[in-house]
Amino acid sequence: MPDPIIVPERSAGRLSQAWRQCVGTGRFELALRRDYQDSLALIQREVGFRHIRGHGLFSDGVGVYQPYRYQGSDHVRYAFGYVDQVIDAYLDLGIQPFLELGFMPSALASGDQTVFWWKGNVTPARSWSAWADLVRATLRHLVDRYGLDVVRQWPIEVWNEPNLKDFWQGADREAYHRLYEVTARAVKEVDAALQVGGPAISPGADEWLAPFAEFVTARSVPVDFVSRHAYTSGPAQHVPFGVHQRLLPARHLLEQFAAPREHLRGTALAGLPVHITEFNSSYRPDNPVHDTAFHAAYLAPVLAEGGDHVDSFSYWTFSDMFEEAGVPTSLFHGGFGLLTHRQIKKPAFHLYAFMARMGEEVLARGEDHLVCRRPDGTVTVLAWAPVEVAGREPAAAGHRLRLSVPIGTAARSAFALRSSVSEDAGNAWAAWSELGRPASPTERQLSVLRETAEPSRRHEALPVAGSRVDLDLVLDRHEVTLIEISAVHDQTPPWWDERRLVGLPGDSDSNYETEDAR
Repeated sequence: MPDPIIVPERSAGRLSQAWRQCVGTGRFELALRRDYQDSLALIQREVGFRHIRGHGLFSDGVGVYQPYRYQGSDHVRYAFGYVDQVIDAYLDLGIQPFLELGFMPSALASGDQTVFWWKGNVTPARSWSAWADLVRATLRHLVDRYGLDVVRQWPIEVWNEPNLKDFWQGADREAYHRLYEVTARAVKEVDAALQVGGPAISPGADEWLAPFAEFVTARSVPVDFVSRHAYTSGPAQHVPFGVHQRLLPARHLLEQFAAPREHLRGTALAGLPVHITEFNSSYRPDNPVHDTAFHAAYLAPVLAEGGDHVDSFSYWTFSDMFEEAGVPTSLFHGGFGLLTHRQIKKPAFHLYAFMARMGEEVLARGEDHLVCRRPDGTVTVLAWAPVEVAGREPAAAGHRLRLSVPIGTAARSAFALRSSVSEDAGNAWAAWSELGRPASPTERQLSVLRETAEPSRRHEALPVAGSRVDLDLVLDRHEVTLIEISAVHDQTPPWWDERRLVGLPGDSDSNYETEDAR
């Protein structure tokens, strides 16, 4: 049996909060729906993200850009009713926008190319001055409504994945640079302290970074942060209403997180904040891997280490309410979300909820664990069973981790609460499969799924020796577990004797009066 890993008592640093700085969402106007807001409220109660980013702020479904003709002249009316409702809801739920400026209003677009089922226009503006007016009007409205100090906290990203032809007509880099320049200057005209950045490139497009740096430097274009996306899936095997893909090891996500700083070293943008404004395993919204316990264990080392490389990395997305590929045909359909429709928690949801309970003082970190301490002295251990990918045999149950954990007190015992998700626990997708994969579950089935979505929970008293407790963990296949350890300050009264629970005499009955049996 291997010796336990000795967790130091002294802090090794602070746990970056980059993992919770932002989360992704479906298109902007979906936030008008009650089930969307219910889902976001649940996420905020148990995780607490700081910002939220999605597409479509300027798309026709939000209705901001409203051209009209009056008395022989062309005019534009900017309608912010939906924008206000959405952002009001966000702020009420304790989350702020990470604004993505896109896509193009059809009335302002130079072409008719669109992306997604909901047809976001991806062509340049036919009038750059009109686009700049739209950007200025929107930001001035937000400043007027929410206050300059508030809006200065909202990063503003220019477009989405312009390196892909699906998202930017012709994937024209020079045209994107023009879009970025016009947009960034318009943002700064509203207020110089507003944060603007890009280029929001997809994986595999790092060759865009150096030219972007050269362009903004040569023309003195403002840029406050750099953004990129990260995914690890390969070509798709299509089946009706879904796809399957082989994944690269999760470490490839961390390598992608680190890529912008590597490519920008020596440029004027070196040292700027880096935001991964989308990340996941698969880039498809219909890949069943997103629903599984495997996915939580796959992502655990990414959440534990990602903040070492970037200022934020935004899980894509918080909810299956998404619809880029159309309206889903089944409750579990491989959507990106941490939650399904109707607020069924997926295993990856619990990974995030566990992280939210960790505390920020890091004591130790390894390839299968993260140990932290909360301000109240509680020591937390996040552990996961490493996964195998890329066509190898599935990981077996029985991964073992032994730790010697300091609790910082001479207490005689400690209380340990263990919460786990795995193939057999906290796995509503597995329960749904056993129910026969109902496309539209009944109320009773939904109740069952919500119950089976909760982690298993165990507790025990652990002996303390030398202000330490020993943990000997055996993890099930694809298990992610959180152990919360706190010192026990025993307040048991001196007369307590557990044998009396079943009517047996206690050790010291001669010292107390007893009633005659009746």
